[in-house]
Amino acid sequence: MGFILVYFVIVLAVVEISAILMRATGLNRDIARFQVISLLTSTGYTTKESELISNHPIRRRIGMFLILFGVVSFAVVVSAIASIIAPKFHLVKMGFFAALLLLLLLILRTPITYRYLASKLSDSMEVQHELHDFPIKDVLFRDSLDVFTEVVICANSPYVGSIARAIIQPNADLNLLYIRRGADMLRKSRYDTPLKAGDALCFYGREDELKDLFSRELAAAQESEVYV
Repeated sequence: MGFILVYFVIVLAVVEISAILMRATGLNRDIARFQVISLLTSTGYTTKESELISNHPIRRRIGMFLILFGVVSFAVVVSAIASIIAPKFHLVKMGFFAALLLLLLLILRTPITYRYLASKLSDSMEVQHELHDFPIKDVLFRDSLDVFTEVVICANSPYVGSIARAIIQPNADLNLLYIRRGADMLRKSRYDTPLKAGDALCFYGREDELKDLFSRELAAAQESEVYV
């Protein structure tokens, strides 16, 4: 039983270390720990949150290690149970390895180490990976007020018949990416096309400026969601 207990400590240390590394890439604490356990045990990894791992280059590498470690751990535990009556369990070596992992965990939990690790992982992502490797959230949301969304022009909107160039000031921190009109996607003429009710304008920019400019449209969208 001593061998299994020591190995259980090792597994817990690996879970916590991996969760810290996941958090250093920008993942939420609770999501990070849940996904680490899911990868390690090969259970629950079909949730929507799993895309946060598979769509991120560094998190994928951590996930690959956890999957392999989980397979090896299962084999080790089965082997230990099968040889439970064996006289030697190599407890000294396993205990030493467990102590090293716990020491590493304590070091990673210090604020200085965590900030350094988060900075290095961020630099690594910017230098070693292409932009298309990252989720939209990591690429576009550089500020808490950044937003990437669609605004639907309602029937009573004052902007019906107007063009986006006349609505959006040149110095506004709002970028109109396209106008979705039915099955059509208007890109080249997006700033000079007269708007119609039902047009969906895709914006990337500041959320506060978007709310100020399209308060009526956003309120109408919320009301339609309430009464659906």
